[in-house]
Amino acid sequence: MFASLHFLFLMFYFPLGQTSLPLVINTWPFKSATAAAWRSLQSGGSVLDAVQEGCARCEIEQCDGTVGFGGSPDETGETTLDAMIMNGNTMEAGAVADLRRIKNAIGVARAVMERTEHTMLVGESASVFAENMGFVAEDLTTNKSLNVFSQWLKGNCQPNYRKNVSPDPSKSCGPYGPEAMHSRCNGERHVNIHSHDTIGMIAIDKNGHVAAGTSTNGLSHKVPG
Repeated sequence: MFASLHFLFLMFYFPLGQTSLPLVINTWPFKSATAAAWRSLQSGGSVLDAVQEGCARCEIEQCDGTVGFGGSPDETGETTLDAMIMNGNTMEAGAVADLRRIKNAIGVARAVMERTEHTMLVGESASVFAENMGFVAEDLTTNKSLNVFSQWLKGNCQPNYRKNVSPDPSKSCGPYGPEAMHSRCNGERHVNIHSHDTIGMIAIDKNGHVAAGTSTNGLSHKVPG
């Protein structure tokens, strides 16, 4: 959805007839990702190759802590990954969510698109699929993500994403159960520079072929899954 809207915005302001091609554009100042995608196009790679290379570069470099391994631990302290890639020529798409143990999420998303008739695989099943496709299983946890998780626990698990549960999620780490539905604010939501959509990338080659993709490790302290 994000990539499609971003592309429509791009086409509105920069009609292809007035734009120098090829073109790579992505969110946020992730210059290494842009450069990796550009090199792929310049060396004869497809737009899908370019988007995969660009997003994978951010996965490796852990761009801004919001992409790749070692960031945004969930309630259990585990880092999981989400990614999507789309072929603008065929409108095929592939995606993974809640991917565990596999660092190259954008590569697995492309494998879903090209090696299955599905659009999305999730959780442990996505990880098993990735391993079957030859992706290496690795620990996505780092000392940094463990420290983030530890500090979160020390702060009574704040912030979190629970509501209408018992015990009070603004004061306790749980475990939680349901409580009678009523309106209650679960603390203030503090928005900062890291509260964004991580990397989204679009590549257009000299012939106007388009691909788009995104990769993220999601929200810190999210409910697993």
